[in-house]
Amino acid sequence: MNKRTAVVTGASAGIGAATARHLAAAGFAVVLGARRAEPLAEVAAAVGGTAIPLDVTDPASVEAFADRVPECHVLVNNAGGARGLDKVADADEERWRWMYDANVLGTLRVTRAFLPKLIKSGDGHVVTVTSIAAYEVYDGGSGYTAAKHAQSALHRTLRGEHLGQPVRFTEVLPGMVETDFSVNRFDGDAERADAVYRGITPLTADDVADVIAFAATRPAHVNLDQIVMKPRAQASASRAHRE
Repeated sequence: MNKRTAVVTGASAGIGAATARHLAAAGFAVVLGARRAEPLAEVAAAVGGTAIPLDVTDPASVEAFADRVPECHVLVNNAGGARGLDKVADADEERWRWMYDANVLGTLRVTRAFLPKLIKSGDGHVVTVTSIAAYEVYDGGSGYTAAKHAQSALHRTLRGEHLGQPVRFTEVLPGMVETDFSVNRFDGDAERADAVYRGITPLTADDVADVIAFAATRPAHVNLDQIVMKPRAQASASRAHRE
């Protein structure tokens, strides 16, 4: 029996790499896409998957990536990220543009490219990793929360547009997850990134990946529409209990 194929974007590290591991353990043939070729190849080798270069901000890269994947049963839109923590008055338009391109248009490009294959599979599933920033706002986070709100709206719209077709749509909205997310947000400032998680036990990439794999392995008639997950000590995007 042929394995079902799962495609994971942003799979060279963090939640994407963990998701590739969990889906491979669940029996999927995993195709991994990301910009960083060397770590991507390492993750793919570890899970017995296929590594293909992918930059979701580049339409030609997305097209070339999709062309190399003949079939798809599960698509995990994980690529994206944040840049900076600027107030609106100090907004850097280039950072805003990148966040919108990576999180919103990136999800659009990849999903649009794979939808025909997902539907043709007879049991497709799109999982989009957004954030609690997709329904909350916080000071300094306007660029990221705006992008994540838009990404969430895009994903939820698909649910209605494809009602009656053999494809499911699940949005996973994590709170604090300790990955390289904050280091990237703060341009490599590890000390500032560490402060985000100080005094709290955050979620791990494996925690999120476990939930993604759970959603992807439910019976075909079960659609987990939205899954919000936060550390026990986190109540909202801006409120947490720290030891």
